[in-house]
Amino acid sequence: MHTTTLTAELIRGALDLERTPRGLLPHRLPARARAQCADPQLALAESQPSGVRLAFRTRATTVELDTVPTKRIYAGAPPRPDGVYDLLVDGLPAGSATADGGDTLTVDLRSGATEHRPGPVATVRFAGLPGTVKDVEIWLPHNETTELVALRTDAPVDAVPDRGRKVWLHHGSSISHGSDAASPTGTWPARAAALGGVDLVNVGLGSSALLDPFTARALRDTPADLISVKLGINLVNADLMRLRAFGPAVHGFLDTIREGHPRTPLLVVSPILCPLHEDTPGPTAPDFAALAEGQLRFRAAGDPAEVADGKLTLAVIRAELSRIVRERTADDPGLHHLDGRALYGEADAGELPLPDGLHPDAAAHARMGERFAALAFAPGGPFAR
Repeated sequence: MHTTTLTAELIRGALDLERTPRGLLPHRLPARARAQCADPQLALAESQPSGVRLAFRTRATTVELDTVPTKRIYAGAPPRPDGVYDLLVDGLPAGSATADGGDTLTVDLRSGATEHRPGPVATVRFAGLPGTVKDVEIWLPHNETTELVALRTDAPVDAVPDRGRKVWLHHGSSISHGSDAASPTGTWPARAAALGGVDLVNVGLGSSALLDPFTARALRDTPADLISVKLGINLVNADLMRLRAFGPAVHGFLDTIREGHPRTPLLVVSPILCPLHEDTPGPTAPDFAALAEGQLRFRAAGDPAEVADGKLTLAVIRAELSRIVRERTADDPGLHHLDGRALYGEADAGELPLPDGLHPDAAAHARMGERFAALAFAPGGPFAR
């Protein structure tokens, strides 16, 4: 077997690569951004490699990847499924696998306490591949921090030549990150990118789409041909700001992106339907009654009467985002708006309800990806070829 040194030319979708004692850790925020926020939730989210994949050209029929995944355990909640590694050969699905081993992170939802335990290196193996020259991609688990240790193949590996595809840079919340999707190529941005024929850089950050200036600067500094930002739900979840602060923060976020991408098509997407917070502000809290029955669900802990005092709901945020984009387009014709309910709305909630009250399931992710592709990448859309 050939062992190939893992380098940046073999990894796509990451904004930074950190050398660790065990291997290579992909990050979805650069080091400068990470240094400006000590939030452990952000650190967890940006180190989970949603949209990150190994890409190489080879004749190999067997591929082995050694990794150290970090598996999350929520005390009292049902076990989470292991993260999935998706294999694509010449762009087509060719298998999936999970990794036994790795570290564990146990989270107590009541106290917020966490415990990290190191574990052994895991090996993911794909065999029986065709012996012809082919482009291979291994999409890393979207929901498990994954250190890359070693890549082994039974034939040499080369970097994939530039295919001239457009780069789509997307930022959003845990829904864009891929929460409750079945696999990394099943998240709605990954599905949309495949249908749109573009290369995805996914900066969807669970619980962390909070209009942070360092995230805006990361988007500003990342090469891209198409950019979208899906904003709103995390601001309600965290009860982070009031209406007075929200509008200027959105303007500042967009202004920063435009410093690096003055004419790039930029699509602002408002929240999908979430009955929990349509008219009830945050914060969002775990539903401990459901947890006592072994179910992970969330509830809205705010009071609708507080909207009059400037608290944010999804309805308020959608109206404000629509207004901001409409007013800015006079000077910025490349700026566009999409109501998130076009991706998942009332009819979808009746057919495919959010299992935990916040996140779409695998079927809803597929539907959202297909709809985004039809709305954004099709002729007449903001990202039309």
